[in-house]
Amino acid sequence: MNINREENIILALPKGRILSDLMPLLKDLAIEIESEFLQANTRKLLFSTNISFLKVIICRSYDIATLVSYGAADLGIAGLDVIEEFQYNNLTITNDLNIGKCKFSVAGKSHFNFYEKENLIVATKYPNLTKSFFSNINKKIETIKLNGSIELAVNLGLCDVIADLVSSGKTLKENNLVEKEVILNITSKLIANNNSIVTNNKQMLDIIKRFTNE
Repeated sequence: MNINREENIILALPKGRILSDLMPLLKDLAIEIESEFLQANTRKLLFSTNISFLKVIICRSYDIATLVSYGAADLGIAGLDVIEEFQYNNLTITNDLNIGKCKFSVAGKSHFNFYEKENLIVATKYPNLTKSFFSNINKKIETIKLNGSIELAVNLGLCDVIADLVSSGKTLKENNLVEKEVILNITSKLIANNNSIVTNNKQMLDIIKRFTNE
């Protein structure tokens, strides 16, 4: 399905846990997505809304900053972890939605002091954020990029510590790991493509204002 980008604003929403937090918020903002959006068995990824010029797409949270930066989506909702990891120049954080709260932290075995070990190996999905943190404390590391099951990496001897998202801490505890250091406190943000703000100013500001006045 092709979209007339000159007449439509595209808002990218994340799959998973954050979406559950978003739905009541969107309702409060008077943004209603077509009913098929909530059907568990739908394979559809592009949806209409009650706002004539607004379309919604659903995608992996890790991809949203990329989609917005390159203009495939005009607006998106992304965690600060993803925004900081990629550091794109062509997007702006317009609103803190105060949902999706978690932490990006270093975790490891309870007895292990990562400050004392040279040649530290860190497994993470976020190599740029991780390298930046350890560089700021003057510690050289080797990173191993993993996209899932990161908590296993320490127990399998692949790394010394991990740098990963922590919410309740239950997953760490179940894998005999403890949080060592908080790198970044995270909430979800509304982000906008800079070019879209200029070229679709009226429509973009209409949607941004809804979030601002929430």
